[in-house]
Amino acid sequence: MISVIVPGYNVQRTLDACLEALLDQTMPRDRYEIIYVDDASTDGSVEVAQRYPEVALIRLEANRGQANARNVGLAQAKGEIILFTDADCEPARDWIEAMLKPFADAAVDGAKGIYGTRQTSLVARFAQLEYETRYEIMRRQSAIDFIDTYSAGYRRAVLERHGGFDPSFRIDEDQELSFRLAAAGHKMVFNPAALVYHQHPATLGRYLRRKYHIGYWKALVLHRHPDKAKGDSHTPQSLKAQLGLAALTGLGLALAPLRPAFLWLGLGALAAFALTALPFLAFAARRDAQVALTALPMLFLRALALGWGLARGLLKAALT
Repeated sequence: MISVIVPGYNVQRTLDACLEALLDQTMPRDRYEIIYVDDASTDGSVEVAQRYPEVALIRLEANRGQANARNVGLAQAKGEIILFTDADCEPARDWIEAMLKPFADAAVDGAKGIYGTRQTSLVARFAQLEYETRYEIMRRQSAIDFIDTYSAGYRRAVLERHGGFDPSFRIDEDQELSFRLAAAGHKMVFNPAALVYHQHPATLGRYLRRKYHIGYWKALVLHRHPDKAKGDSHTPQSLKAQLGLAALTGLGLALAPLRPAFLWLGLGALAAFALTALPFLAFAARRDAQVALTALPMLFLRALALGWGLARGLLKAALT
């Protein structure tokens, strides 16, 4: 038996597509179960889930985050292989079948699939290209240390042995679990055949808020796993440079009225930032020319949002 666990909070708008896709898989229906864990939604998410009697519905009385919801689903799951996706994802028809293939190797304990998108907004297309540049990094590695739960699979025994997800993390809990499993010696692999279509943030404001929160919680993950500040199998090294250069640009331009030297500092940092962005710009130009034209300011705003969140998170970690 394979168990597919979907956590959700106020996901009325996207849940139908997710559950319908999971019920229409190439894998025989008697081989897998679907568990939807509703994290105390206040919209019509529960009513949507109740329209699908084939889906096991777990209703939580209080909102405690996706990590807790996934753990609750794990506790009631019957499968030896546990698959996760999110309620704003629409798995491809062969997603379950594709997710299982790496586990034919007894040495593999975890696998990570990929995002696709059918969205047309410029911001969503930029977000998709972000992920695709990271996938190019992961394709070159025989083992990874970073699994996102939008398209993820684990051996049940491994999750239980390590206590599942840490519910103290509201975001990036999948990163924290991945780092913990990698540190314990478990082999995890990248599986680009396991595709789910995702609803990326479609507006700039939503995108930057998301990046801020990711930065904030990433700081707490790094506080728990400081060795990962050097790098992981998912994050481009150029992003680290961009965080520092964006901050330096902002500082230099803010202080420019005091001394001309600060203006040159800011402009120099901005020029260096542009140089670090060239590989992404070239990648985007080959895939989406419109995104490439707006990618440089988007990358700069991304760095500011991530950096601000990271700084706030590091401050909290230092004070607790």
